[in-house]
Amino acid sequence: MNTASPLVSIVTPVHNGEAFLAQCLDSVLRQSYTQWECIVINNSSSDATAAIAASYCDKDKRFRLYETETLLPVIENHNFAFGKISDESVFCKILHADDFLFPDCLAEMVRIGVENPRAGVIGAFTLAGDRVRCDGLRHDQSLFPGREIGRLTLLGRIYPFWSPSSTMIRTDRVRQRQPFYAPERLHADVEAMYEILQQTDFGFVPKILTFVREHGGSETSRQVKPLNASMLSNFDLFVRYGPLFLDEDEFSWRLRQNLVSYYRFLAESAISGRDSAFWSFHSRGMKKAGYPLNPVRLAGAVAHLLMCRPRFFIKQILYRWGIRKK
Repeated sequence: MNTASPLVSIVTPVHNGEAFLAQCLDSVLRQSYTQWECIVINNSSSDATAAIAASYCDKDKRFRLYETETLLPVIENHNFAFGKISDESVFCKILHADDFLFPDCLAEMVRIGVENPRAGVIGAFTLAGDRVRCDGLRHDQSLFPGREIGRLTLLGRIYPFWSPSSTMIRTDRVRQRQPFYAPERLHADVEAMYEILQQTDFGFVPKILTFVREHGGSETSRQVKPLNASMLSNFDLFVRYGPLFLDEDEFSWRLRQNLVSYYRFLAESAISGRDSAFWSFHSRGMKKAGYPLNPVRLAGAVAHLLMCRPRFFIKQILYRWGIRKK
């Protein structure tokens, strides 16, 4: 292993990503740091994804293209990609096909990783659409205790891993978890961060190094929107990892906040007339998380919403009667 210029494995799992894939891979070619491999997994695309990726393999042998035999779910496709990382890899950089890297991304993140061997995850500011994300940390500090990062994230004070594209992970940490992403978890990437941060520290570069595209056409968006699955997933993450990073008082306080937010969301959903699949999904999920849906509490949340936001109630009734369009 070259300790001065360690190998970075960039992994890009993609399905029907022709719209932005060239911009994504161009950003890899423009990196000031040159010791990288870029592994593109074409997940049974029906568009020009494979041809675009193949053209980059022809240009530069550091690109490698693999094809899945069948269409894999998003998480399984990521795990398939992790399995293609070279044995010599020291750092792993997920790069979604919708996103791109600024030219010094790898150089800056590798520098922090080499200077701080305890950094299991390295992050930086990211530009998400037109907003800067992953802020809130001190700019004069490059290494933070992993447990403190987990604590501050669960308290809602920071969110340093906005997207998998915004972080770099030490490859040995990827190999230690098999599979690295839990297939049954919507936010498997965040779960992996909490697991790693229990044992390692968090490196940080106070510069904008990545661009994360925000649009409703992503695979994650299509999974989340019908049932508002993100709300349940985030609550489940808090319930499972809160006791590991927070003290008893912090956990109790933050749990009350999360439950108030969850029931406010459910009250809005009740007034909006969500279907039985929605309620079955959230009822099962809350029970599994250890906090079964309480009809009395839900009724109280609905009554509070009607008193505090009568216009919302009237609008929803008009929508349901077809008098007003959304």
